[in-house]
Amino acid sequence: MRVAQINFPLAPSDCTSEQLFERWPSLADIPEAAASAGTQVSVIQAATREERFTRHGVDYYFTDVSGATTAASRADRFVRLLGEVEADVLHVHGLGFAEEAFAISQRLPQLPLIFQDHADRPPRWWWHRPKWRRWYASASGVVFTAPAQVQPFTHAGLFGPLTQFFAIPESSSRFGLGSRADARALTGLHGDPCVLWVGHLAAGKDPLTVLDGVAQAAPRLPDLQLWCAFGNAPLLEDVRKRIDHDPRLAGRVHLMGKVPHAQIESLMQAADLYVSGSHAESCGYALLEALASGVTPVVTDIPSFRALTGDGRIGHLWPPGDATRLAESLVRAASTPLSPEQVRAHFDATLSFAAVGRQWADAYAQVLDGRLRRAG
Repeated sequence: MRVAQINFPLAPSDCTSEQLFERWPSLADIPEAAASAGTQVSVIQAATREERFTRHGVDYYFTDVSGATTAASRADRFVRLLGEVEADVLHVHGLGFAEEAFAISQRLPQLPLIFQDHADRPPRWWWHRPKWRRWYASASGVVFTAPAQVQPFTHAGLFGPLTQFFAIPESSSRFGLGSRADARALTGLHGDPCVLWVGHLAAGKDPLTVLDGVAQAAPRLPDLQLWCAFGNAPLLEDVRKRIDHDPRLAGRVHLMGKVPHAQIESLMQAADLYVSGSHAESCGYALLEALASGVTPVVTDIPSFRALTGDGRIGHLWPPGDATRLAESLVRAASTPLSPEQVRAHFDATLSFAAVGRQWADAYAQVLDGRLRRAG
């Protein structure tokens, strides 16, 4: 089967294609996962230059759309390439590009189209919904990380009765197991348990509730150490004040700041537990990396995290915003630890490139079969 994946966001003009793979890891990860199951994958990337190359078995077509100012004119550029690659299925990244995808479907009505969610939201205002409903009518299938994530769209009546829905992890991770002792020697992390946070210090990630949970768990886990790697930090001063004003947190919380992504794997390998307080995630890339590294997750009970942890069979889920339940989960996780090998086995079976690739191959086959049956 031949599949074309389209990325409508314009590639930055200030970096080479190889630099773009570093800036946008999913540009390679998602198509390579799909290709791992034997699917022939071509990626069409909106850009400001023309470039073609093959990388790790995936064909890339960077196409210059800088002069195309409308969805229709951009569609014309992509249609030309889609005819060249002879795609059987079109995989569109992002539900926010429905107008562009619809324009392509008008030109290639026999080509089944499958959208992949990337933290998209339905149109906010109800009077915008009729046009989005018409655009989404082009979709044979829609993919979310977790089934519950489709509900805002179905409640708004945006998808037709024949649209197929699939639950597939948004991506995978290249991280792996390693020696915990070696990783701790390399990173300086320590603690019993050694707990790792990787995420912005922002309201949606809720670091203050995580700190409250750690403080409540501290009397029962006196050697607990929390290590925080973060990028954007609008709540940094609030976090510092919370730490400074609670003796249960003093000397226990370590704010590492921004850490190069290449070093995150070692941090994961050094940790006993991975903690997240997120209130919403389209997937949870840091959680994927933790599971790939064999770290036991203690994360919020949100749809994507339930999907990634097998409904909490691996690790512990706690209600967002509930510090007391987080503290209880930390204590349970520390008292009944999973081995890195147990966590990694779950990742290999359900979240690895091979596992995700099999799920994509099945979704592609189903939307193609559905289109052929309706056409016949």
